[in-house]
Amino acid sequence: MITTAVVLICLLLFFLGIGFWIGPTMLLVGVIGLVLFTSSPPGLVMSTTIWGASTSWALTALPLFIWMGEILYRSRLSQDMFDGLAPWMSRIPGRLLHVNILGCAVFAAVCGSSAATALTVGKISLPELKKRGYHDGISLGTLCGSGTLGLMIPPSIMMIVYGVAAEVSIAQLFIAGVVPGLLLVSLFMGYIVIWAICNPGKMPSRDLEPKLSLRQKLWQSRRLIPVIMLIVAVIGSIYAGVATATEAAALGVAGSLILSAVSGSLSWANFTGGLRAAMVTSCMLTFILACAAFLSNAMGFIGLPKALASTIAAWELSPIILLLVLTMFYMVLGCFLDGISMVVLTTSIVVPLVVASGFDLIWFGIYIVIVCELAQITPPVGFNLFALQSLTGRNIFSIAYSTLPFFLLLAITIILLVIYPEIALYLPQQMKHQ
Repeated sequence: MITTAVVLICLLLFFLGIGFWIGPTMLLVGVIGLVLFTSSPPGLVMSTTIWGASTSWALTALPLFIWMGEILYRSRLSQDMFDGLAPWMSRIPGRLLHVNILGCAVFAAVCGSSAATALTVGKISLPELKKRGYHDGISLGTLCGSGTLGLMIPPSIMMIVYGVAAEVSIAQLFIAGVVPGLLLVSLFMGYIVIWAICNPGKMPSRDLEPKLSLRQKLWQSRRLIPVIMLIVAVIGSIYAGVATATEAAALGVAGSLILSAVSGSLSWANFTGGLRAAMVTSCMLTFILACAAFLSNAMGFIGLPKALASTIAAWELSPIILLLVLTMFYMVLGCFLDGISMVVLTTSIVVPLVVASGFDLIWFGIYIVIVCELAQITPPVGFNLFALQSLTGRNIFSIAYSTLPFFLLLAITIILLVIYPEIALYLPQQMKHQ
């Protein structure tokens, strides 16, 4: 069985290495595995598995949340975020650096993509911060580190993908991500406060910041407040049990269309462009998930997950050692793949090990998201690093060095999550009790 596993893994890496798309790669490896190591008919297994995976009701939330993000992405949201958040940060040590963090948190809630969050917020904030005299290194670090919030802050596309692949509640995953997401925002902002106090010479003079009255601050935030209310309504409706994840996604789409129309950015070109982009992304992800389901089924016919779980169990690894091994495994995998690909490729093999070790699958979903966040800012192939390199032209290792404190804060969050699993599980448990 070890020989079988090695052959299939080598085939998978070979096809990915020569440039095959991830979906067809999984499909091809699954067919080869069934033909070489079982007597099962690949065509029959493929047809039933792909049909079942692509018609899952849980998947309907995916295109809706993607469309919601595309609608707001095509509005003036990124500019509104800077204009709306900046006035409120003037009295906090670090001042406008916090706009990067909070801006990424807000945009993450409507986008769901880590690199897109860093890139979109960076286009607005970096020129403004540079013009006002903020240190380049810390500006890039806050942006690159906070961009990872795109994977954690619900509604998260990665959580939907994991929920479908691991067959767990997407609504509970969303709610489980709220406290860890807020914890990360707090840790990032806390670090900026300490950095600003310790490095006053690298901060611009307060005289450069305009002094605004409360009314002026509220006026500048007028376009941002409705978006935040929409996000709260979407997540709140899931937590209160009023709506499922799919119904909340439909609410989000309707609300984003209304906000876009009121703000004057809902042109026919924006509407059709957002719909087309959401369709392309949704079809791609659905195809990948269907192919992953087929590969998972093929491995089940071969007996790989059960054999692997038995082998790992025979090693008698403690749960903590298993988590450490999985963390290193995902870090290495993150040098070659994006987070969603990592999840769909590994879920069928990893979930049996996690269940056998006694971990809650909702908790593990949050754990795997944070580990993928770490991979997004790990050189030499972190996606956020590439995004900011394309935006700024800076050396990728220079950007990685600026992001190091946020890498360590993400690592600390993983440790806290392991010691205090209630960080992720408290809110989902309250949902069950309602």
